[in-house]
Amino acid sequence: MGCFEKHVLKRPTIHLISTNRVMHLLFASENPSKKIEIQAVLPSHWTISDLHDLQLGVSFEETGETLEENALLKARQLHAMVNLPCISDDSGLEVYALQMEPGVRSARYAGPKKDSTENMKKLLEQLKDKENRCARFRTVIAYIAPDGTPHLFEGLVEGSIALEPRGQNGFGYDPIFIPEGFEQTFAELLPNEKQAFSHRTRAIEKFIEFLKNK
Repeated sequence: MGCFEKHVLKRPTIHLISTNRVMHLLFASENPSKKIEIQAVLPSHWTISDLHDLQLGVSFEETGETLEENALLKARQLHAMVNLPCISDDSGLEVYALQMEPGVRSARYAGPKKDSTENMKKLLEQLKDKENRCARFRTVIAYIAPDGTPHLFEGLVEGSIALEPRGQNGFGYDPIFIPEGFEQTFAELLPNEKQAFSHRTRAIEKFIEFLKNK
C-alpha cells in the first residue's frame, strides 16, 4: 500500500513572493544547485551570493547533530566573517522505515566522499525488505539578522522512495524521491516544476514572508 494516491503530472506554477524591499543575501553554501533553486524563488530585484562568489577561501563543516544545528552553524560562521545578514540551509531525506535516516547525515550516508550514487545505492539496499517506503525531504533555512539574531524556517515535502533511480534532473536523492501526488521522481520533473513546491522553496518562502513583515 502506497503512502498516497498518485496522480498524473500536473504542471504547477511557481508562486514568487513579491516585496518592494531590495536585498542582497549572502549564502553560506558552496553548492551551486542550491543557489540556483533559491534564486529562482526570490523576488526579481533580490540577489544572492554564495561562498564561491564571495571568494573568502573558506568552507564550513557540518558538525551539528540536527539540520537546525548545521544551518545555524554555517550562517553564524559567515556572519562572523562579514558582519552582514546571512542565510544558510541544511537539508535531509528522512525515511520513516529507517527511523528518519539518513536525515542530517544524508550527504555522507555512504561515506565522507558525499557520493550521491553510493548514497542512493545504500538507501535502496536498506529498504529492499521494507514495505513502508514513505519518506520526506526537509530543509531548514537559518537567517542571521543584521543584529545577529538567528531565525529558522522549515520546508517539508512528503513522498516515497522509488524502487530504482529515475530521471536526470536535480541532484542528491532526487532520482529516487517521488513527491506526494506525483508518479515522477524529483529528477524526472523539470527544474521549474520541482522549484514550484520543493522543500527548499517552501522554507525560503517562509523566510521571505518573515522579512516582508519586518
